Amino acid sequence: MNGTDAGELAIVLHSHMPYVEGFGTWPFGEEWLWESIATSYLPLLELLDAGAPLTLSLTPVLCDQLEAPGALARCDAFLTGIRVESHRRDIATAARAGDGGVVAALEHSAARYAWARERLAAVSGAEGLLAALGAHASWTSSATHAVLPLLATGAGVRLQLRAGIDAHRARFGAGWGGGLWLPECAYAPWLDRLLEEAGARAACVDLTDVLAGDGQLRPLRSPAGPLLVPIDRATIELVWSRGGYPGDPRYRDYHAFTQHRHRAWSNDGMPYEPARAAAAAHEHAADFVARVRERLAGGGLCVFAVDTELLGDWWHEGPIWLAAVIDEADRQGLPIVRLDDALTRHVPVPAPVDLPVTSWGTPRDLTTWSAPPVAGMAWDARDAELRAVAAARAGTLDARATRELLALQSSDWAFLVSQRLAEPYGRERAALHRAALDAALDAPGEHEPGVRHLAPRASPGALCEPA
Repeated sequence: MNGTDAGELAIVLHSHMPYVEGFGTWPFGEEWLWESIATSYLPLLELLDAGAPLTLSLTPVLCDQLEAPGALARCDAFLTGIRVESHRRDIATAARAGDGGVVAALEHSAARYAWARERLAAVSGAEGLLAALGAHASWTSSATHAVLPLLATGAGVRLQLRAGIDAHRARFGAGWGGGLWLPECAYAPWLDRLLEEAGARAACVDLTDVLAGDGQLRPLRSPAGPLLVPIDRATIELVWSRGGYPGDPRYRDYHAFTQHRHRAWSNDGMPYEPARAAAAAHEHAADFVARVRERLAGGGLCVFAVDTELLGDWWHEGPIWLAAVIDEADRQGLPIVRLDDALTRHVPVPAPVDLPVTSWGTPRDLTTWSAPPVAGMAWDARDAELRAVAAARAGTLDARATRELLALQSSDWAFLVSQRLAEPYGRERAALHRAALDAALDAPGEHEPGVRHLAPRASPGALCEPA
C-alpha cells in the first residue's frame, strides 16, 4: 500500500429509507420514499451519470423498496396526480390573494416535480431506477439498518450483515470492494470479527470525541482487520448543524407550508426566490472547499459523510450546492476522490486500544436508540431476537419470522420516537413487527410476511451458527 501526503476529500452519501413500502402514505409512510426519489435520488443520479467522483452507499432496505413490484408506479401516480393537483390548488389560492411571489415560488416547485416525473419515466423506461443508482453504488449496509451494537447476539449481527451483503452482490454483481456503512455509524470493537467474517473491509465511524487533532484524517486498522474510517465532524457540521449552510436566510424554509404542504417561503420569511438561493449555494460551495483545503493543509483524508436525503429532500438547494462543490474543488485544486480509491493510498494507523462504543448520534453513544424514552423498544427487540435464535436452532424459524425480526430491528423506529419526528408512527411500526413476529413464532409457516418485499435473501440459517 502506497502512502500519500496529499490531502484528499471523499464525499460519502449514505442513502437510506426505512421500510415504508405498503405501510401508510400521508403524513407518514410511502410519501417519504416518493419525495426522496423526486428531490434527492434523481438529482443525484444526474451528477453521478456525469462522472461526479462521489461514494454512494445504498442500504439494502432502500433497494428492497425500489425493486418492489408496483412501487415506482405508485411513485409516478403520486408525482403525476397528487403533486400536480396540489400545486394547482395552492397556486390558485395565492393568485386570488394577489401574492405573486408565492405564485412564482410554487411554479418553481411544480416545475421541479415535473422534471422528476419526466426523469423517472426515462430511467424506468431504460434500466430502471435501482439499476441506474446501483451502477454507482460501491458501499452497502446491513439488511435493515439495525444499530448493530444493540443486537443481543453475534448470530443476530451475522443475519443482518449476510442478508444485506448477499442482496447487494445479487443485485449489483460480485465486484463489491468491502465497503460497509455501519447504520448510524454505530460501532463497538466486538463487531470487528463479525465484519471481517462477512467480508467487510472498511466501515465509517464517528470518533469525534475520541481522536484528537488530525486523528480524524487517517484511516485506522482494527486488530481484527477491517479499516475504520473516521468521518470528519468539523467538515460535516458546516452543513449538518444548527449554524450550517441550510439555515441561510435565502434558502427555502423546510418547515413553512402552504395549505397543501408545499414550501413557498425562504428562511427569512420572504417568498422563495430560486435565483437568490442558487447564488447562496454557490457562495457556500466556495466557502466549503476553502475550509476543507485549510483542514487538509497537512495532508490526510477528509471524509465528508451525510445522508443523501439531506441534499434535496431536506435541504432544497443541496443538489445545487453539491454540484457547485465539485466544480469549485476543481477550480481550487482540491482532489475529490472515491473512498475505496483513497483507502488504497492512505496508510492506516493502528486503532487506539479500547475504543469505546460510538455512533454519530447526539451524544456520540447509543442513547438515541436506547435512552429511557425508547429503552422499552430496545429491550423488546433484543428479547425478540433471542426468541428467534432459539426458534432457528429448534428448526422452527420460517421466512416470515426472519423478515419480521429484521423489520423490528430497524434503527428508524426508535429514531423517529427519540427525535420526535413521527413518534406515533415509530412506536406503531415497532409494535406491529413485534406482534407479527410473535404470530410467526407461534404458528410457523402459516402466513406470508407482511413485509413481503423486505430482505428477500435473508436466511434463518444465519441464526443457527454459534455467536
